[in-house]
Amino acid sequence: MIAHVSGVVAEKFGNTVIVDVSGIGYEVQVAAGDFDAALLGEDVKFHTYHHIREQSQELFGFSSLSAKKLFELLITVQGVGPKAALAILSLGDSEQVRNAIANSDSAYITQASGVGKRIAERVVVDLSDKVGLAIQLTRTIGSSGLIANDEALEALIALGYTLADATKALEHVAADLPTAARVTQALKGDI
Repeated sequence: MIAHVSGVVAEKFGNTVIVDVSGIGYEVQVAAGDFDAALLGEDVKFHTYHHIREQSQELFGFSSLSAKKLFELLITVQGVGPKAALAILSLGDSEQVRNAIANSDSAYITQASGVGKRIAERVVVDLSDKVGLAIQLTRTIGSSGLIANDEALEALIALGYTLADATKALEHVAADLPTAARVTQALKGDI
């Protein structure tokens, strides 16, 4: 499994970015916003979802861990494959898409290329509670003084920590450390 790709943007075409990592080019399919933000010759990091099928392997990349998690939720919906999920995420930033799903705005979801009314309604029905929980989590994080897009906090929650336990674990960890170091230090601490 390829968890992330960090390197230099070598090429861009369609909705694909070629990331050169020490001489190896990884073809990463990205949402419209991430495609526009990736500049040729600039350093970039994408959190990736490695999709393996019988005939092919594809990498889908996201500039934020929260966008990747939303993508993973979207592909759990029957009838939504990785390309449809990426099209939904191309409608706006991940927070806009989350809000649309949480507010049962299936009309917004149908604007995605290749997503019809029935699929959009299924996305809203299947995910509104799960995405609504994530919005509540973000509001709670913001009000607790932690950074809303704190990757270390998201990683601890993904590992099974509750919001309260993850927040407590990160209380005494320096915020300027890299994400991996913050998570490691939080895991070593007593909760």
